[in-house]
Amino acid sequence: MKILLTGANGFLGRSIKEKLSKEYEVFDLSRSKGDYTYFLEKEIPVFKENFDIVIHSAGKAHSIPKSDQEKKEFYDINVTGTSNLLKGLENKGLPKQFVFISSVSVYGQETGRNINENHSLNAVDPYGVSKIEAEKIIIEWCRINNVICTILRLPLLVAKEPPGNLGAMLKAIEKGYYFNIAGGKAKKSMVLTKDIASFIPIVAPIGGTYNLTDGIHPSFFELSFLISNKRYFSLPLGIAKLIGKIGDIVVGERAPITSLKVKKITSDLTFDDSKARELLNWKPEPVLDYLKREKL
Repeated sequence: MKILLTGANGFLGRSIKEKLSKEYEVFDLSRSKGDYTYFLEKEIPVFKENFDIVIHSAGKAHSIPKSDQEKKEFYDINVTGTSNLLKGLENKGLPKQFVFISSVSVYGQETGRNINENHSLNAVDPYGVSKIEAEKIIIEWCRINNVICTILRLPLLVAKEPPGNLGAMLKAIEKGYYFNIAGGKAKKSMVLTKDIASFIPIVAPIGGTYNLTDGIHPSFFELSFLISNKRYFSLPLGIAKLIGKIGDIVVGERAPITSLKVKKITSDLTFDDSKARELLNWKPEPVLDYLKREKL
């Protein structure tokens, strides 16, 4: 079986390639190195092989854009890049199955508990909107071309040397300036990259849209304690809100602490993955169990 994996050099892509290369013939597409090197937002790829499965993991990762140009990049990379990939596949031969790595950001929720796949797609930020648009393009393309379509909406990803918020937490812990806010009790959905990689061959022949989490939704307190075996200072919520308001006024949204960031950090945001569990026997390893065994 031949698999095309885009974004093979990314955080999740590396795990997918490592897992699937043991059993399948995996061809990778990325910007810098691999079997195919393309900037998908600028080029339509030319493929030499016909693929059984395409796993589209490439994309511009979630971040707060600093300029209008960065906002535009989300559309260019995540939407135009997806369209160009599909055009390239049409020119060579259609896959049987297409798996798109999406994000829970499509729901546009800063807070909430057990949000499922039927929740409306309310994202207004450039990243979330670009993922919604990419999903729509892929679903319609798969429908027209009779390709089995899978959409995986993922929360915070966990593995060694993580980027993003978890990476920032690790850096703060290592440098000795990490602290929790309001006890660090807010629960957040997350999932191990290795479990996503293992699930893809199971879900790809079936298709559908799925949230995937570890089902435990650890808190910041639990994460920080397991990572370092230390209990950290907790900034009282009232003080954090005051600092956030000052950040809003003096610096704006780029401030280290803003009112929105305080709200996000201190509020639960969890997603329901019961669909995958009931239909496809999704049984991931709890992130906290992984952290007891492995060092990030």
